[in-house]
Amino acid sequence: MIVGSIGAKIVDFCRFARSSGIASGVRESTDALAAVQALGVTDRELLKVALRSVLCSTKEDWDLFEDVFEAFWGSDAAKARSANRLAQRTGLAKVTDRSPSTATLLGQAAASSAETEGGRLVLGASAHERLKKTDFSEVSQAEQAELERLALRLLNRMSMRISRRLKKYALTGEVDLRRTIRLSISRGGDPIDLSFKGRQREPNQLVILLDISGSMNPYSLFLLRFAYALQRNFKRVHTFLFSTRLCDITEVLRRKQLREAMLALAEQEQGWSGGTRIGESLSEFNHLYGRRTLSRSTVFLILSDGWDTGEPELLAEEIRAIKRRTGKLIWLNPLLGMKGYEPVTRGMSAALPYIDVFAPAHNLQSLLELEVHLARN
Repeated sequence: MIVGSIGAKIVDFCRFARSSGIASGVRESTDALAAVQALGVTDRELLKVALRSVLCSTKEDWDLFEDVFEAFWGSDAAKARSANRLAQRTGLAKVTDRSPSTATLLGQAAASSAETEGGRLVLGASAHERLKKTDFSEVSQAEQAELERLALRLLNRMSMRISRRLKKYALTGEVDLRRTIRLSISRGGDPIDLSFKGRQREPNQLVILLDISGSMNPYSLFLLRFAYALQRNFKRVHTFLFSTRLCDITEVLRRKQLREAMLALAEQEQGWSGGTRIGESLSEFNHLYGRRTLSRSTVFLILSDGWDTGEPELLAEEIRAIKRRTGKLIWLNPLLGMKGYEPVTRGMSAALPYIDVFAPAHNLQSLLELEVHLARN
């Protein structure tokens, strides 16, 4: 699989295509990297054919692709012409900086509450509040890049606060005065760090299972950013993707940059947008990872809409086993944010009796509200 600067540029182009009106999510980005790997990047026309074949699924996409490609990969003159045509065709305004890594088209509706800074869309406070409350599936193409930046910033802050609280929670009990004084000598006698007697409480560890099946397509990319932000600030986090099978991505999400993590994920066959067998995936988790990741200090987090093509009895059995061995079981369901939603699917109904926290995950605000459940008092 293509990695490095070329791979990063392909991912950037897929994001640009999405912001320009062509539906290109994680699966399409992965397919684009695989196609370019197979056909090569030395021939410009061959590159165009490869990208168009995996990113365009409708006649509208096909008609739009030529200008999208030229606006990203073309010469300065070609970029200007293509960007103008895109603006006329899609009703979007151009950014001032059309460099390939930052090229984005901004919605005119957002222009009144936005400023441009170095070619990027910078929304005002009121627009950010609106974005936080907008369902991920309803975010406009023009605002997706800004929501991604906002989400990473706010989720990183949240995960850092939780991490600090959990560290403080572990430091409880009677202060060991003698050891505290001894440790303070190297700091000029100031007791900066306190030592405690007896056994320290074990801080929470977090296990995340993210559903990447077809029904989760509008949400899985943003929820993956959520998992990445949590793992950046926790030492004891294990993250898995699942649809019809389970995939451990813990090491992948330890990359310093999200883009690096996404490129690494592209090298693996994840089963994006496939079916869902939650019970079988939980069974695989219990068998392969349960013994070393589950304890009373474990917070077990499932991100899924609950649509399951497997047997509900198996799901109930496996989630019951997880519940017995963990401190808290949280299920975040994007559909719970929809007005009138009832968890009546067979899979969701089977799981509900064993869930401690059942909450929505349809927008950024709902993810930020998870802080209260992850930070143990």
